[in-house]
Amino acid sequence: MHLATLIRAEESDLKRVNLSSSRARAIANQQEATGMPQLDFSCRILVLGKTGVGKSATINSIFDQEKTMTNAFQPATNCIQEVAGTINGLNITFIDTPGFLPSSTNNLKRNKRIMLSVKRFIRKSPPDIVLYFERLDLINSGYSDLPLLKLITEVFGAAIWFNTILVMTHSSSVIPEGPGGYTVNYDSYISQCTDLIQQYIHQAVLDSRLENPVLLVENHPQCPRNIRGEKILPNGQVWRSQLLLFCICTKVLGDVNSLLKFQNGVELGPANSARVPSLPHLLSSLLRHRPVPNQSGIDDEIEDILLSDKEEGDEYDQLPSIRILTKAQFEKLSKSQKEDYLDELEYRETLYLKKQLKEDYRKRKEKLLLKEQEFFDSDNSDDQQAPSEPVLLPDMAVPLNFDSDCSIHRYRCLVDNDQWLVRPVLDPQGWDHDVGFDGINLETATEIKKNIYASVVGQMHKTKQDINIQSECAAAYVNSLGPTYSMGVDVQSAGKDMVCTVHSNTKLKNIKHNIADCGVSVTSFAKKYYVGAKLEDTLLVGKRLKFVVNAGRMEGHGQVACGGSFEACLRGEDYPVRNDNLSLTMTVLSFNKETVLSGSLQSEFRLSRSLKATVSANLNSRKMGQICIKTSSSEHLQIALVAVFSILKILLHRKET
Repeated sequence: MHLATLIRAEESDLKRVNLSSSRARAIANQQEATGMPQLDFSCRILVLGKTGVGKSATINSIFDQEKTMTNAFQPATNCIQEVAGTINGLNITFIDTPGFLPSSTNNLKRNKRIMLSVKRFIRKSPPDIVLYFERLDLINSGYSDLPLLKLITEVFGAAIWFNTILVMTHSSSVIPEGPGGYTVNYDSYISQCTDLIQQYIHQAVLDSRLENPVLLVENHPQCPRNIRGEKILPNGQVWRSQLLLFCICTKVLGDVNSLLKFQNGVELGPANSARVPSLPHLLSSLLRHRPVPNQSGIDDEIEDILLSDKEEGDEYDQLPSIRILTKAQFEKLSKSQKEDYLDELEYRETLYLKKQLKEDYRKRKEKLLLKEQEFFDSDNSDDQQAPSEPVLLPDMAVPLNFDSDCSIHRYRCLVDNDQWLVRPVLDPQGWDHDVGFDGINLETATEIKKNIYASVVGQMHKTKQDINIQSECAAAYVNSLGPTYSMGVDVQSAGKDMVCTVHSNTKLKNIKHNIADCGVSVTSFAKKYYVGAKLEDTLLVGKRLKFVVNAGRMEGHGQVACGGSFEACLRGEDYPVRNDNLSLTMTVLSFNKETVLSGSLQSEFRLSRSLKATVSANLNSRKMGQICIKTSSSEHLQIALVAVFSILKILLHRKET
């Protein structure tokens, strides 16, 4: 209790804590030596269990005298009664209750009536410990008390199992034989029985994290005793002192828990019901870049690069023609000639891809302008073209366990008017003896009115137990000469609850090569609301260098998270055709009065024509981080070298071992 007081006072000096603890022990020893009054320690224990399991007999054994009436042939306790006494200077009070009847439809009302009366009795003075009794000799493979345990959880609440100790009476009874007629080990039999009861408690509480201590008890007068006259079990354990020790420790832990105000920190029940979204996760989701839906399908940064390249001449059309060599002709070249030839082809390929990208961007722009012209020039709808018919996409790869004779009529992918895309989601680890398709994906992007665009992306995933839904809906007003406004709704299922986020962004592009963004969001989860806001500014320096600075704040449910980041990104010369880049990001996050600084480095580059590499590394102020290196190659020799490297590593590891 003294250490708990120091923790509550936020004592941080370990030496002072140890010194104070030693001083407290010295004072306690001095008071015991001088005959100070005994410790004013009391403990209230609630006794629950079915009738005939030995609740009253155990109370008599603990006090070593007959405190309550017992009967081997009929229930001995007909009403709730308190049994108080002093054991080794400690004031112990037992709340003896009538026994429950075995689980059945006829006994349900009687058991519930007893539980409600016990609940009213302990309302004014709650117990410190709960002892739940079971007979060890009556537990077998057909044992099932799940309805009774569920009823206890329903009446008293799941919190009653926090301070509950399982008491197994008749622990010196003859152990039943195993399936083959062999004798079962005592400890393994005890473990098997207690695991069975604990499993039913987990099902009643719907939480597998709970672990209740178990005590073995034997009240028979012929129970063996040690030289001190204490009853012992077949494993040599003195159960009476063990039970008192468990009760006292549970009482002290409960007092410390109350002193440190941890009693509301943990809740029993399904994991999904007690889940609370992480504010840092919500903040990072708010700060991430969200592309604005538009008809061109090109991001603002790429659009600026294409517009800047538009003024330059088309280098690809100005190149002289080149002779394409066959494989036999290529093999006759020298090593330097091969390198020059491949460099020339790669250079032409890059220029061709850039040309194609600009042509695609130009066609999209012309298509948009044509639509606007037709919208203003048309006087009636008769002159408009008829909508195109849906187009069938190629069939998806069917999993190996597909057992249908004709799969064409079952699953198809449709593209309707170049706007809707509906396709099944393939899960190879899906349902047993099924086709493996257990989800539907829906995507669409359309222009509602002039400069107003909308996009919907959603997916439904079905399992045998649950249905998971994920969707992102967004609408934006795009103005090339002014700000861009967007609003979206994200919905995601989390167990039986839904996480719904409404976010709104405003992009300002008043200065060339500079994009400012501000946004707000509201997240709803399990009847709790979280509000956040962010500011972001992107500065483009030429075609290759980009700086991004953002900051945000998320609060809700009594918690606040603040954070921001600075990113510097250097792109390759051939961007956006090739995605070679080097980015450095510095992040700061403050949550629960703790600030974490982190830095990350990410690079993607080509080591050669056929070998690419990606390197990412991060490190934070907690001295935690990771380094990840990925390589990909199209050469057979390099792929074989990877296998050789792995084999050598295994051989060297075995040698060291």
